[in-house]
Amino acid sequence: MITLIVVLLSLTLGVYLFLQQPKFGKLPSGARLERIKKSPNFRDGQFQNSSETPDLTEGASYFSVLKEFIFKENTRVKPTTELPAVKTDLHKITPNEDVFIWFGHSSYFLQTNGIKFLIDPVFSGAASPIRMTTKSFGGSDRYTTADIPEIDYLIITHDHWDHLDYETVKNLKSKVKTVICGLGVGEHLEYWGYDKSRIIEKDWHETIELINNTKLHTTPARHFSGRGLSRNKSLWLSFVLETPDKRIFIGGDGGYDNHFKAIGQKFGPFDLAIIECGQYDKNWKYIHLMPEEVLQVAEDLNTEKLIPVHWSKFSLANHNWDEPISRLEALNDNPTLRLCTPMIGEKMNLDANTTFTQWWKNVN
Repeated sequence: MITLIVVLLSLTLGVYLFLQQPKFGKLPSGARLERIKKSPNFRDGQFQNSSETPDLTEGASYFSVLKEFIFKENTRVKPTTELPAVKTDLHKITPNEDVFIWFGHSSYFLQTNGIKFLIDPVFSGAASPIRMTTKSFGGSDRYTTADIPEIDYLIITHDHWDHLDYETVKNLKSKVKTVICGLGVGEHLEYWGYDKSRIIEKDWHETIELINNTKLHTTPARHFSGRGLSRNKSLWLSFVLETPDKRIFIGGDGGYDNHFKAIGQKFGPFDLAIIECGQYDKNWKYIHLMPEEVLQVAEDLNTEKLIPVHWSKFSLANHNWDEPISRLEALNDNPTLRLCTPMIGEKMNLDANTTFTQWWKNVN
């Protein structure tokens, strides 16, 4: 009995010490927490979605999901060969170019109207506090923080490990002029050394005046947040980027709901929508988009071009690594929607109707 108690205490202490590492960030406190409590989206001690959003689909349980993950045989959740990629020199992109460069998953560089944006960068090679569980695919880590130029705005959609990476944002600190994130996320960044004056934290339905006559509107998403044992203490966002000649939707993560149609009606039509497509499962359909829903979102937003992200770097679900893009491509029967599929590192001109290769078909 004494031995069992000692083992349990040791295990508890080990977990506690593990969770004290700086990479887990910090929960909101003080004036930041008081501001959060005033948000119409914060109730019962946590942020809430606009619609009821169960963690799991009806009929699913944590046990059944875990069982499927452990025992379902799937040899293609990760590619067995390296992903093809190119490496564009971001330092040599001229200010008059409007470009998008994808780093895999939901990390990308966006320059438009002379403004440099970096969205949800993860360059550490993993997407969890235990590196061996979510290593990046071979070939997907062509970029490091050293390859990133000075950034006008670092945008963080939410604080999950595959979107907010401790090592990456620490190394980028000297290159970032301003960070834009949801309420509560700034607590992590301040804890990691970012000056409070460089952090803009917003609720849904707010507008930020950027440089060069550009606006960034914060819009809802249907998701959740958290880096440790506490959930939904910070807010998850999507964004509408409005320049004098473009409207771009930055989707972040989240399941389908009527907020997409509302965003399309208020801000559309869009020139480009960057929407998650990957790491989905029938068991958690409310918090991630299924491929057919991605196309519905594109229709709701009334977008001319669609870039699917949230795939091709980490395996966070039980589907084949290339299933998201294969299903999306097969399902797309809209002749007016341009499906844009640049490979990692490929420079995409936002103003050109580029034809992309089906590069994933050459990967096992």
